[in-house]
Amino acid sequence: MAAHTYISISELHPNFSHPKVAGIVICKSDVRSFPDRKNIGTDRFTCGFTVKDSPDFFINVTAWGNDGYVNGLSNSFSVGDCVTIENPLVSNKDPEKGDKFCPTTPSLYRLLVTEAHSQVLLCADVDTIDRLLPLIHMPVKDSRDFYSLGDIVANGQKLDGMVINVLAAVKSIGEPKQFTTSDRRKGQRLEVKLFDDSVSSFPLICWDREAIQLVQTLIPKETVLFIADTKISFDSFRNGMAATVNSKTIITVNPDTREGSLLFSYAKEVSESGTLDQDEKPEDVTVDSITDVYTVSQLKEKAQDNPEAFFGITYSFISKLDLDSSVSKVIKNRCSRCRFQATEDMQSCTNQFCPGRDQVFSATTGFDLLVDFTDHTGTVHACNLRSPVAENTLGCTTEEFTSLTDDQRTAMKWKFLLERCKIYVKIFPSTKTKSGIRGVILDCSLADPGEVKQHMSALLQRP
Repeated sequence: MAAHTYISISELHPNFSHPKVAGIVICKSDVRSFPDRKNIGTDRFTCGFTVKDSPDFFINVTAWGNDGYVNGLSNSFSVGDCVTIENPLVSNKDPEKGDKFCPTTPSLYRLLVTEAHSQVLLCADVDTIDRLLPLIHMPVKDSRDFYSLGDIVANGQKLDGMVINVLAAVKSIGEPKQFTTSDRRKGQRLEVKLFDDSVSSFPLICWDREAIQLVQTLIPKETVLFIADTKISFDSFRNGMAATVNSKTIITVNPDTREGSLLFSYAKEVSESGTLDQDEKPEDVTVDSITDVYTVSQLKEKAQDNPEAFFGITYSFISKLDLDSSVSKVIKNRCSRCRFQATEDMQSCTNQFCPGRDQVFSATTGFDLLVDFTDHTGTVHACNLRSPVAENTLGCTTEEFTSLTDDQRTAMKWKFLLERCKIYVKIFPSTKTKSGIRGVILDCSLADPGEVKQHMSALLQRP
């Protein structure tokens, strides 16, 4: 099908006969039903989606019909698919009726499709698909027109009830929770945690099944979202602000903008550095309250089954502890505001997004080690061991460590290397490490042999 047979969205008009439109689906709503006033006792079904055919033009499409037609149509494509719409009815938008609950579009019109008169098909023309695909990464609003998460937190309840644009990265994606309302309607809810350079965790709530399906495909810590027209509300349960995806919201994944690229680079760097995990405050549980004991293989298994971080104890050997590396690899200077590494001259932060970049620079100095630990079932690589836990483990301060000779550092290393230790750890699932998990060490000390024997016997008996 040749591309020139399509009418562009910007040229659509109600007077056109048998128009044919091609576009990429940038938004989609759930199927809904309403009592049919003409046929008492039956329901009419509807679903909506939004298509885009150029950087500046997109339009809402609404399908009406019986259960089989509308659900079949909805299931035939997803956000990001290219579709052709043949013979839709081009009608004026009605801001007081249906269009009130649809995404805001630059077009004066909307498209209506029905089983009897219209067809919506996946686009089969390669040239048209190649032209449309890049549009999925172009936000529907000005790429500079957004609130940072820090702006939202700072404004607080002043933004309660407002609809705004947000640019943020995905930190984690929760599990969908099903529920039944008082009138016996089934619903679902999913929470996404967002972050940016100013806030380490901010909730985005999804209620719509289509929105939930979209966010479940995203990769945490590797995805940036431009969220157009999200509703901001004060959450009394959290005592803080939260964003909600609604029927007017359009989410652009990994937006092709300067601001999006900068945030993507920040997200990648902060993820790889482990700083984001540090922001989750390993102290949110006390070491004394951690009682579950795991082998390394059990830690890996639980991380595969559980997308959330968890805590545990492992009796393992320290198999890598590079205390005799150069001091700059053992002790690092970090910005006291964003925890990114400072420049070598201690004059500035390496994070171009640092919230304190316009203020007098200050840094903290501490141990910053990557440790491997091993037991008879496997190895966990590259666990973070940082101050102040590292000071307690090594028994010296950073100042004392820098004054040690090479031989003394090596002796300190061998005090722990290949020794069985009792390690309290916070575990995060990770696709970036050999072991599939990443850990933050909360406490580490040489293990008591009697305690090891007791716990290892119990682990061996565990099914």
